[in-house]
Amino acid sequence: MTEISFLWPLTGGLLIGISAGLYLLLNGRVAGISGLAAASVGLTHDGSSKLGVGFLAGVVAGAWLAASLVRRPDIVVTASPALLIAAGLFVGYGTRLGSGCTSGHGVCGLARLSPRSLAATAVFMTVAGATVFVSRHILGAQP
Repeated sequence: MTEISFLWPLTGGLLIGISAGLYLLLNGRVAGISGLAAASVGLTHDGSSKLGVGFLAGVVAGAWLAASLVRRPDIVVTASPALLIAAGLFVGYGTRLGSGCTSGHGVCGLARLSPRSLAATAVFMTVAGATVFVSRHILGAQP
C-alpha cells in the first residue's frame, strides 16, 4: 500500500469519527445520516432541523472538496433504473425497520457498544455478503 492510498482512508475515517463523536458529545444524539436527512426535511416529530440541514450540507461539501482534490473515478452504472429505484426503496424500508442506517448503527452504535447496533450491523453485513454472493455466483452478474 502506498503512502497516499493509506492516508486518504485514514483521514476520511478520522474525520467521520471526530464529527460523529462531537455530534454525540455536543448534542447527545447519534449522527446517523438517515435520521439527519429525515430531520432536515421535517420528517421527524420535532419538525425541520437546522442542525440536520447543516450536517448534510457538510457531508455534501466534504464530498465536493474531496472530489476536487482527488482524481475522479470513472463511474459506470450497469443496472437498470428500475432496479436502482427498487434497491433504494428496499434500503429506505430497511433503514426505517432497523431504526437507523449503517452510519448510525455501524459507526456510532458500535462505538457506544450498543447491543442493538451490533445486531443491526451484523444483519447489514450478512445481507450485503449474501447479496453479492447471489448476484455474482448464482445469477452471474458482472461487476
